[in-house]
Amino acid sequence: MFGIGIPELLVIIVIALIFVGPERLPEVIKTFTRLFADFRKVTDDVSEELRSARQMLEEEVRQAEREAQAETSRPSSTTPPPVEQPVATPVATVPRTKGEMEPLATEDKKESSSGETA
Repeated sequence: MFGIGIPELLVIIVIALIFVGPERLPEVIKTFTRLFADFRKVTDDVSEELRSARQMLEEEVRQAEREAQAETSRPSSTTPPPVEQPVATPVATVPRTKGEMEPLATEDKKESSSGETA
């Protein structure tokens, strides 16, 4: 009990006998033992509640791990189908005629002349 030996217990009883007196000592000891028993009961109840809450949380964690394991091991039904690569169609290129190229040449000259004056 709290690591108290016989000599320490005798000292405590003698001190209690001095302060309380021989008439009230049995009553004080009964009250003390009752309070000590109630304290032990409450601490045991709290320990049991904490133990059960811990077990419940551990079970929830295990269940979540099992669900995650099962989810990662099975193929997902929401996986989109593979995308087909579009087939490139060749475009025929037609050479430009001299009339079509002249507007481009004049635009190039306008740009170069405006760049020189700036």
